[in-house]
Amino acid sequence: MRFQPQIYLKHRWNSTGGYREILTLAVPLILSTSAWSIQHFVDRLFLTWHSPEAIAASMPSGLLNFTIMCLFLGTVSYINTFVAQYHGAKQPQHIGPSIWQGIYISIIGAATLLVLRSFAEEIFTLIGHGGLVYAYEVVYFKVLTLGTFPALATAAFSSFFSGRGQTWPLVWINMSATAVNIVLDYALIFGHWGLPAMGVRGAALATVLSAWSAFTLYLLLIYRKKYRDKYKILSGWRFDPALFTRILRYGLPNGIQFFLDIAGFTTFLMIMGRLGTTSMAATNIAFNINNLAFMPMLGIGIAVSVKVGNYLGDNNPDLAARSAYSGFHITFLFMATFAVLYVFAPGIFIRAFGAKSNPQEFETLREIIRILLRFVAVYSLFDALNLIFSNAIKGAGDTRFVMVMIFGLSLFLFVIPSYIALAVLKTNLYVGWVIATIYISSLGIGFYLRFRGGKWRAMRVIECPAPCLPSVYLDTPTPD
Repeated sequence: MRFQPQIYLKHRWNSTGGYREILTLAVPLILSTSAWSIQHFVDRLFLTWHSPEAIAASMPSGLLNFTIMCLFLGTVSYINTFVAQYHGAKQPQHIGPSIWQGIYISIIGAATLLVLRSFAEEIFTLIGHGGLVYAYEVVYFKVLTLGTFPALATAAFSSFFSGRGQTWPLVWINMSATAVNIVLDYALIFGHWGLPAMGVRGAALATVLSAWSAFTLYLLLIYRKKYRDKYKILSGWRFDPALFTRILRYGLPNGIQFFLDIAGFTTFLMIMGRLGTTSMAATNIAFNINNLAFMPMLGIGIAVSVKVGNYLGDNNPDLAARSAYSGFHITFLFMATFAVLYVFAPGIFIRAFGAKSNPQEFETLREIIRILLRFVAVYSLFDALNLIFSNAIKGAGDTRFVMVMIFGLSLFLFVIPSYIALAVLKTNLYVGWVIATIYISSLGIGFYLRFRGGKWRAMRVIECPAPCLPSVYLDTPTPD
């Protein structure tokens, strides 16, 4: 029989685990992660208008803060998988206690960042950026650490909604927090409406206040009566050693993986900073533009992780596999569209950064960014593999493999080659970007091959009243 695309697409759209099911869950998550992407884009945009030193300092400093926080954020965020599998297994009484264990991890994470805050000067002295860039890095980092607890606790609260497929609350809360951030950015960076012009300190303060606003909204929403009894939102507050240990068993490798991944990019940026302010600023802007495509698709990745968790909780790995492939098809199409724009219409993305910058200073940046976006176009296609299939296997509980793979590739394919090429051999930033492209592409291929291997099909992160074995075994999931 001749292949008929319209019939295939109709079937794939309407079937269980198909495009419509993924998009129904993912659209609110896409809007939610897009709001976060817009927040960071505007933050970097305003700092570019402020000065080259401000934008050069904000990303490595912000990434260092985020890198350290990621160890805890990745652990707390993995509660999403616990909620998804408990929800799929019809065990709602375990969901509230899981959220509370995440709050305890958030407290530990916040305390860690506050201790490191005291050593900010020493940390950035070791990194080796001088002058205004160094001063801005220290200020930005110190202020950002004050928002660690609400950022981590918000990840635990959001897991309660996303893991059960109730994703619209995330949209309204993240959009509200983004609005708070943008308004305060404009006021505090440049000094409007009677407020002082605080530059990078104002940008960091806006981020912190935005995080606390999101935390407050989640707190008001999650403790409503309709959630308290069914999910034990209040009565499950006690520390549960067994549950806490299980969350650490699966979540900590996810946190370490998250930490290593971001640490690799942070180290790359620190090394890139040794090439000068222009190379650093161009790299920061190119990564920021890339986030416009990457962050919305993170919503698809979360949706895939949730559906894999739901279907495995219900002992149906075939539908879990179909959901993953549906998410990949959508993500690849989106990334490919942006890749074409990066190559053939880069001015769409670059223009905003130069709008209020010094024309002479920005002209040099413009041409460098245009070239860097070609690298982004190439690795974006492989990033679709990375984003979807890493989330799919993590949704099953295969977090240790992800951690080991990130560690190996980040160290031996990214950090060490970047240091040798840029710091020792003194090559240019384009060599560094070739290394980054190879690294991201390798991640995507590796996670896809792991998913194809099918080991994730027999994995579960929750305790089960009945044997947790899939009803159907297949060595390799099919695209269906």
